[in-house]
Amino acid sequence: MLTKISLLIMRIGTGALLVVWGLVRVAGGMGEGLADKYYGGVGSQATLQLAYGYAEIALGLLVVLGLFRKYTLIGSALILVGGAFPIWRHFLDPFGQYLFANPDDANILFFPSITVAGAALALIALRSHDTLALDSLFGKKR
Repeated sequence: MLTKISLLIMRIGTGALLVVWGLVRVAGGMGEGLADKYYGGVGSQATLQLAYGYAEIALGLLVVLGLFRKYTLIGSALILVGGAFPIWRHFLDPFGQYLFANPDDANILFFPSITVAGAALALIALRSHDTLALDSLFGKKR
């Protein structure tokens, strides 16, 4: 039972993170600045940020509910693992002592991103054990 509950918590946490980041892009208007600051400006156009934000919200909700996991968990992992790569310096030097020209540029709040990326991958690897997901529950009724 602990495995089922743990996977449920990981799925809710990773999905909710996607929803929150989608809301930041859609309602918070911060997507462009984040893309410029941490991702080299890739995808910083306002229209692209809105589209990406809405897609993140939809994907996050599907992950939370546990629907279409064969596809949604892969999409989630692509976003969460892919988003971790550009901020690798924050994992290796969370206090900004060695890899940053200015220690104030380091952001310790990025450090948990490595755990989130691992959780996204674990959800794919352990998908068959996530029996509290809605698509798993629907599949049992057939």
